[in-house]
Amino acid sequence: MKLIGSLASPYVRKVRVVLAEKKLDYQYELENVWAPDTRIQELNPLGKVPCLLMEDGNVMIDSRVMAEYLDTLTPVCKLLPPNGRDRADVKCWEALADGIVDAATLVRLETTQRPPELRSADWVARQMRKVQLGLQAMADKLGDSAYCAGKNYSLGDVAVGCALGWLLFRFPDIAWREDHANLARLYDKLCERPSFKDTVPQ
Repeated sequence: MKLIGSLASPYVRKVRVVLAEKKLDYQYELENVWAPDTRIQELNPLGKVPCLLMEDGNVMIDSRVMAEYLDTLTPVCKLLPPNGRDRADVKCWEALADGIVDAATLVRLETTQRPPELRSADWVARQMRKVQLGLQAMADKLGDSAYCAGKNYSLGDVAVGCALGWLLFRFPDIAWREDHANLARLYDKLCERPSFKDTVPQ
């Protein structure tokens, strides 16, 4: 398999963490989707990373699809429960973490890619409210639990850890560590895992 991605993307990092936890071999190819000569649309018509090029030549897109598929390839470090409410709960954690990143990404694009005269303060405030409410929801749901899904490390923790790490990287002024001590505790524990140490955004 070949993973196409960037070192800064939290979605790519999520897939890299899953690949590491599952101990799956792959090639990693960097791609800057913002470069004028990018050819990412040849793999993904949506122009996004990550893309996972399979052995048979087919391409898988979307980090959530990839993570779910990769978890089926080996019994090592199962990240998703087999079915039912527990599985849905983990997927909800992933959706919440990805949603926070989605909103923060829109803020970043609005404030760095658009000309100043075209930027909307109301739009930025709307997206930042989603980020703050999402962080509060994660903190409330986590409570005193060791991991997102209770006692077991799961894909929910991978997604939350990647989202929090990306916020530290791109939005250091968002004081989630100070506001949500339990999220900081979880993040620090996740950062002790080799899969997180080896995939720090840059």
